[in-house]
Amino acid sequence: MASRGRNHLFGDGHGSSQKSILADMKRWMYSPLGCVLVFFIGCSGDEKVQARVDFDPVPMPDDWSTAGPGGPTTSFSDGDLFAPCAYLNGGEGTAEHQNLVGMHDGWVMFPWAPESGGGGISFFDMSDPCNPVKVGEAAAETMRESHTLPTGIVNGREYLAVGHHTDNSTGGIGLFDITDPMNPEWVSSVDFPGYDYPDAYFRVALSTTWVGDRLFVAAGLLGVITVDVSDPLNPVIANEVVDPGHIVGTFHVVGDVGIASSAGLARVMVYDISDPDNWDVRADFSVSTDFENFTNYYFSNLGGEYMFFARKNNGGGPVAWDFTDPDEPVFAGALEVTDGDGGYVFRHNDLLFQGESNFGVMYDFSDPTNISELARFELPGDLDTVTPMGNVAIVSVDEKGDPGKATGVFPFDTQPDTVAPAVRWNRPANGQSWVKPTTAIGIALDEQVEPRSAHAGSIRVWTEDGTSVSGRYYTLEAAINFVPDEPLPANTTIWVEVPSGGVADVSGNPVDQTTRFAFSTGGTVKPWPN
Repeated sequence: MASRGRNHLFGDGHGSSQKSILADMKRWMYSPLGCVLVFFIGCSGDEKVQARVDFDPVPMPDDWSTAGPGGPTTSFSDGDLFAPCAYLNGGEGTAEHQNLVGMHDGWVMFPWAPESGGGGISFFDMSDPCNPVKVGEAAAETMRESHTLPTGIVNGREYLAVGHHTDNSTGGIGLFDITDPMNPEWVSSVDFPGYDYPDAYFRVALSTTWVGDRLFVAAGLLGVITVDVSDPLNPVIANEVVDPGHIVGTFHVVGDVGIASSAGLARVMVYDISDPDNWDVRADFSVSTDFENFTNYYFSNLGGEYMFFARKNNGGGPVAWDFTDPDEPVFAGALEVTDGDGGYVFRHNDLLFQGESNFGVMYDFSDPTNISELARFELPGDLDTVTPMGNVAIVSVDEKGDPGKATGVFPFDTQPDTVAPAVRWNRPANGQSWVKPTTAIGIALDEQVEPRSAHAGSIRVWTEDGTSVSGRYYTLEAAINFVPDEPLPANTTIWVEVPSGGVADVSGNPVDQTTRFAFSTGGTVKPWPN
């Protein structure tokens, strides 16, 4: 961990520039002492600026590394694109019923479990995506199909939460210990009251988000079940939020905002979860487009300030809503794909990747008001998932796949990914006051990030007197949440900085612009100076 002495308010972690030195001088001049010593200049109310603040030292933004090699580094010819160059397979008894993949510590996590349970998790070296190398694997008799891959570190060990199914009336979520990806191990599970399978949507665990000591589990008609995982070997149910008529398929968290999206309906509910045990409803609405009043969607995903909904029933295509103001989300754009039937959707910078059941599609999202189709992916079976990973897409079918070919690796760009991710949304919002001290602090980027890149040097949190706030970092796809070890102090401004060169995508490209925001647990917010 790098130590660079005291950081000043204007410091960017890379030394002082002439501009910052001048700013420090001006700040000193208009401090109370400076006003006495330079009284001939005068210190009007309009000219006052905050007195100098020395920030506690923090690590360098790039002070992180991974055990694995990270995302693909291979180049391709034009003729290689949009055709499978390799297939991923799990352990003995792998069903041709597969879903998304994720990145963890430089390795690709590959779950292989059907809805009915029985499967496992494999880890791959994907630096050469057309020659994937399996580096670790564990089977789990009661693991069930999962739609997210959330991880958390507790007492120095790292865990992965997935679906769990024992029989038609017994199931919930289970945990792998993935501290050593070469030797993962299934370690615990917790059953949900009211669990009922074979229905795949109404009363089962569908997707999970890990923030602090809580797993937020979207569980269909069972609502959002929170599980206390402060002891991952003995998880227990902490709370259940049920809103009648809502079939919760996903639950995304960005700081004080929780978004409960449907599995198959048009409804979305947005909550204030700044107190993780006591929620308030921010918004309750039905997704629509400029060509359809109510848009049923299969599942949803978060990318930056947008929620993306995979349209179903009357055709497919992506639907984007802007959540910049979570109290009043607004429609941003959509594309009607008449021969599609939406599955899962991911954002990758200015691209969207969506499974459309009979095929997958790469969409141009550079202009949200004019989404267009760029290319299709073909793989036998019910093609629901297209996960972007560098310059390849991991395409999966969740039933009716050919043996050994339920998940294929498809190049979509000739060159390795060199595009930096960008912070598009943060919560609490800049300038927000009266934030509950129990809140998490969240940022959402425009593509999936490498979890190891979220650390004390890449997401920096201080109080207004320069004291560094310690806490834990939780990454799920394109979102990162920081959870303070203790509640934030009352009546205090909180300064947050995401410096350039720190948080990175799965290919190792770091953000190239610094983001700063401030909020307060009281009524007054002291903004970042210019």
